[in-house]
Amino acid sequence: MASSLRATVGGFARLLRGTPVHPVGADGRMALSDHLRELRARLIKAVLFLVVTFVVALFFYDVLLQLVLEPYNDARLALDQKTQTTAYVAGATGPLMLQLKLCAVAALVASSPYWLYQIWAFIVPGLHAKERTWSRVFAAVAGPLFIVGVATGYYVLPKGLEVLIGFTPASLQSLVEFGEYFSFLTRMLLVFGIAFEIPLFVIMLNLAGVVSGKQIAKYRPWIIIGTFIFAAVATPSTDPFSMLMLATPMLLLFLLAELIARTVDRLRQRRAATSETWADDELSPL
Repeated sequence: MASSLRATVGGFARLLRGTPVHPVGADGRMALSDHLRELRARLIKAVLFLVVTFVVALFFYDVLLQLVLEPYNDARLALDQKTQTTAYVAGATGPLMLQLKLCAVAALVASSPYWLYQIWAFIVPGLHAKERTWSRVFAAVAGPLFIVGVATGYYVLPKGLEVLIGFTPASLQSLVEFGEYFSFLTRMLLVFGIAFEIPLFVIMLNLAGVVSGKQIAKYRPWIIIGTFIFAAVATPSTDPFSMLMLATPMLLLFLLAELIARTVDRLRQRRAATSETWADDELSPL
């Protein structure tokens, strides 16, 4: 019994390690089966960590619920009894599904550094040294920038809810189903978080040589118009305040991306001017 238990534990440990079975080449190349074995091990680790985080989130359900309800409560106070509104949970299984859904989203966000690292660790061996450097810079900046976008969306959300609930006629009461409200909040925060990443992609395209600073400057008026259109369409609420709060930081980030792109282009030109270059059909002095 003890030997079979040790064998089971040992097999599970090997499954988590994902150790290659075939010899690894001098350049780090592995057989396809070993790549799949490593991918399986990293997915299992990520899922296990997500499950543990979900269990921990269950103990903080009341705190998470209060955090999610805070924008709605702020909007209700801002209405100052002008509109009667009440949040409710529909169905007999509604409270249970609410708890599971809220804790699952919290666990997914809280465990994101770990499962993103697992994805990163699986991809990195296949990149060149220069690609690894730029991707590390991207990974270091993308996370905080996404959090700033989510925080901005959380700050804007009460004003958007105030405008939307304010359309309720005085003779009626607004009943906000919590499941729909939670989906609305999640979409709002994701839109703001992802929108703050777009200028970063522009910088990465410039570093890759796809887009130049002059091209960004040339299309700057269209970028401004497109940013406002994107903000108007992407924000789930219909108020202009949310649109401006999304469009203004995006435009500032785009201007910063243009400055960085122009600086990179100048450095690239100086490096090209100081280095000796030859045509493809020209013989080297060596």
